[in-house]
Amino acid sequence: MNKQSQTDWDRIDALKDEEIDYSEIPDLGEDEAFWSRAEVVVPVTIWVDPEVLAWFKAQGEGYEERISKALQTYKETHEK
Repeated sequence: MNKQSQTDWDRIDALKDEEIDYSEIPDLGEDEAFWSRAEVVVPVTIWVDPEVLAWFKAQGEGYEERISKALQTYKETHEK
């Protein structure tokens, strides 16, 4: 992370469970519709040359999707 957090993590760490306000969090424990649509998403981290990454970012929002599509195209053209 490049930016320093503005959160007072020592204060957060010192909180006891009973001191945490959960009032704005909906109870989804019994919501079958929610859980039936839920999926696990595992983030993937790859190293990309900084110059290549800068080029994709310069194209505007959605650069991650464009990188993914470029990799998909490469994969498809190199499959046996």
